[in-house]
Amino acid sequence: MLTTRRPLLPPLATRLLAASRPLSWVNTAYPFGAAYLLAGGHVDARWVIGTLFFLVPYNLAMYGINDVFDYASDAANPRKGGVEGALLEPRVHRATLVAAVVACVPFVVALVLLGKPASWAVLAVSLFAIAAYSVPGLRFKERPVLDSLTSSTHFTSPAVYGLVLAGGAWSRPAVVALVAFFLWGVAAQAFGAVQDVVPDREAGIGSVATVLGAARTVRLSLTLWAAAGALLLLEPFPGVLAAPLVIPYLALAWPFRSVPDVESGTANRGWRRFLLVNYLVGFAVTLILIAIGMNR
Repeated sequence: MLTTRRPLLPPLATRLLAASRPLSWVNTAYPFGAAYLLAGGHVDARWVIGTLFFLVPYNLAMYGINDVFDYASDAANPRKGGVEGALLEPRVHRATLVAAVVACVPFVVALVLLGKPASWAVLAVSLFAIAAYSVPGLRFKERPVLDSLTSSTHFTSPAVYGLVLAGGAWSRPAVVALVAFFLWGVAAQAFGAVQDVVPDREAGIGSVATVLGAARTVRLSLTLWAAAGALLLLEPFPGVLAAPLVIPYLALAWPFRSVPDVESGTANRGWRRFLLVNYLVGFAVTLILIAIGMNR
């Protein structure tokens, strides 16, 4: 007798999980956790709650809100519907927005209670950036250059928050690392926007790439990644070892430095490599951070 295997998760939970981009969870939880510990914090309630918050609820809010308000353009984009972006049907839009808020509120309340005014301010900026990027009336993602700056804030602010929550000092190495990380984030968002130049223009959506054009945007990303690497040369040993880690990003973007707008979709090959390179570079960064911790 044939039996039907029941899904591991209810359909809505499956859609919410996809919307949160599990492949990218580490990109926000890691900066917070590492910054908190390096700033003098310990594996305590604040570290656990903050890491869990930036691991899942934060990403559900960031990507879920984006998927809801980008549905019309995403439906016409052939690369949506997988690891590069969920395609949420209108019937789950309200549930997604509610789930994002419900998932975040308990963590935000706990972090406010465990923090101080300075950390509240950073957390507020981080949460505002999530909403401002996608919600109608703000839609920073459709404001060229501001789109890249806001996106980078999504990933850099957890690290800033970790530093402030732990009461760490704004030392030169810390500031240099954060600025380099921010430049890396701006470059990453801009490069990611290149592959969508054609569908974004057809949908009337503005971005740094639709304004500058595909080739100039790739060159901007190359410049910013190189600048991030140059900044990291100012770090004391072993932090300076992070400087060459921008090379893989330069290598994956370089072939597209002259890509014409009509062929901008081919940059998706570089973007897919970017997702893999992030994990490899993250492993190298972990080793460097361990070395920094051991030298203290």
